Amino acid sequence: MKNLQEILEIARPITWNAADILRGYYQGTRRQDLDIQYKNSSTDDPVTAADIAVSNYLIENLQAELGSEDFGYISEETYQGEQVKNEFVWIIDPLDGTRDFIDKTGEYAIHIGLVKENRPILALVAVPEAEKIYYATLGNGTFVETRTGDIQRLQVSTQNKIEDLTVLVSRSHRSKPLDYILSKLPCQTHKNVGSIGCKIATIVEQQADVYISLSGKSAPKDWDIAAPELILSEAGGRYTRYDNSTLLYNTEDINKWGGLLASNGKYHDILCQEATNLLKEFENIAT
Repeated sequence: MKNLQEILEIARPITWNAADILRGYYQGTRRQDLDIQYKNSSTDDPVTAADIAVSNYLIENLQAELGSEDFGYISEETYQGEQVKNEFVWIIDPLDGTRDFIDKTGEYAIHIGLVKENRPILALVAVPEAEKIYYATLGNGTFVETRTGDIQRLQVSTQNKIEDLTVLVSRSHRSKPLDYILSKLPCQTHKNVGSIGCKIATIVEQQADVYISLSGKSAPKDWDIAAPELILSEAGGRYTRYDNSTLLYNTEDINKWGGLLASNGKYHDILCQEATNLLKEFENIAT
């Protein structure tokens, strides 16, 4: 069994190649062949030929290098609703931010997380349009690698005042209760960013401090959060539910229902409590 550093060295070039495939669809002539479909007849949940191509590439190449005896594989595009029983499980989102990919905001990402005992131990998040890969292994920090091979260790910001924090918000995944929470938090500087992977990259690059979400008709899935969570936590941040409970992956429920909050960590407990109180306040007003 290879150690985490050896596995990371295998996964990094595979991730770069996957990013190149995705950029080919995004920027090249193949964009006309995206073959956009919608899951469950919902225009909020598109899937493209790019999602499927990158998913197939990642699974085939990780399996070729690491096999299937020790490692299980979950991808958004292949998930069949079953918990994987292997000791180590790859949790993959081949294209996080498909809507942003289609709309050409550039804010899309690839998430590749390795989970053991329901918690992430290795993560890679590629942001193809920035030509960067963020990676982390448990206990060893977060790093960013550029296309030229430059590598830098990253650490979240340490803002002194809660009022000065910048909050990341989604363009599309919004609701009245979430908007109410966002409007009442002590930090009122908002910034729109697409993919969750791009949001977490923005926090570890010290360009923002907080990301807050709340499930509506659907919820984020394991592949949306497993890799970004480790990238954030190894850079000194935190990603939890509003009640501060730890997120678990590869359980019987792939959904992450309820409120989730990612931050640079300094005011995490306060913001979680504020979000909890504001959600209750909104529910009381609504009834």
